[in-house]
Amino acid sequence: MSITRRRFLKGSLVAGAAASVPSFYVNTLLAQEQTLRIYAWAGYFDERMLEDFTEKTGIKATFTPYGTNDELMNSLRASDGSGFDVIMPTVDRVPGYLDYNLIQPLDTSRINWDGALESAIEGSRTGGVVDGKRYFAPSDWGTEAITWNRRFADVDRANLSYADLWNPEHGQGVTVRSHSALVGIGLWLEREGRLPFPLLDSYRSEEAMRANFDVILEEAIKHKSMLVQFWSTENEAQAAFRTNGAIIGQTWDSTAFRLQQEDEEIVYGAPKEGALAWMEGFVIPRNARNPDAVYELINWYYTPEAGAMFVEATGYNSTAKGATELLPEATRNFFIKSYTEQDLANLWWWPIQEPWYVALRNEYQDRYLSA
Repeated sequence: MSITRRRFLKGSLVAGAAASVPSFYVNTLLAQEQTLRIYAWAGYFDERMLEDFTEKTGIKATFTPYGTNDELMNSLRASDGSGFDVIMPTVDRVPGYLDYNLIQPLDTSRINWDGALESAIEGSRTGGVVDGKRYFAPSDWGTEAITWNRRFADVDRANLSYADLWNPEHGQGVTVRSHSALVGIGLWLEREGRLPFPLLDSYRSEEAMRANFDVILEEAIKHKSMLVQFWSTENEAQAAFRTNGAIIGQTWDSTAFRLQQEDEEIVYGAPKEGALAWMEGFVIPRNARNPDAVYELINWYYTPEAGAMFVEATGYNSTAKGATELLPEATRNFFIKSYTEQDLANLWWWPIQEPWYVALRNEYQDRYLSA
């Protein structure tokens, strides 16, 4: 994916004035007959957003949170694509849902694409468009990189690396998400020429994946005693710093964003190997009961006001045009200060994660956790 955060921000600022208020479709009356059931990441819809959506469309909505992509996939597989009207997976996981016949293609003619950043629409073609059909309407994107407390962690930001997490001076003060920590270590080892295959080959063949991850896992286990906590959800990552003694970690940008609101010594930076970048979006399960309301949700979201509400609630980047202009200055400044121009040109976008890869990844993750 040839996307950079610079393109997103530039596009959102330029397009703000041109973003138009969507015309909600006549089928809104049909959508209003049933409640829209949203299944999305924890914190993605607060009461303010749900109330605004209902006020604008007349459609009532409920929000059920999940914490990981695996939790979402397992829930949808257990219900055979039923139970919810819209989900918000990362784009790299979309082909896996098709393998299990769990989602349906979007009727793209019903979406107000003029409200979305062109770079996000184009960038989400990889994974979001399969066999000529689009299954994914991009909603947001963000990164996973390094968060640290400047009081306790001595880090050279200009030369930041995933290897810095494992500086013995940090003691038992590191927090990571297990499977993405393995990728961060892999990027560090690849830069040093210590992997048998390029890291991206791990996503293309089992042979390369096992060969690379055997090396990565060995390195990860060497440093496991430095971990104060593994995290898997946003709340867990924040708790690692707030109450459990973490002074540095590999976290989402939103973790640092929220922590920095409480402590200005918390900072966030992209390693020279590249911040891990992802994109999420709206997807309709195969057995959705109220798909009409999903299109109203997408069109509501593709307005500057709704996009800005999302950013304020989550700390992530909205794909709605004009959202950036409506954000408080402190919110805008966090993202501007978190990356250099080189960082923005060096984002490492998660490759497509096929079910076979996820199964093997989970095997190595479990070995890491139990070591």
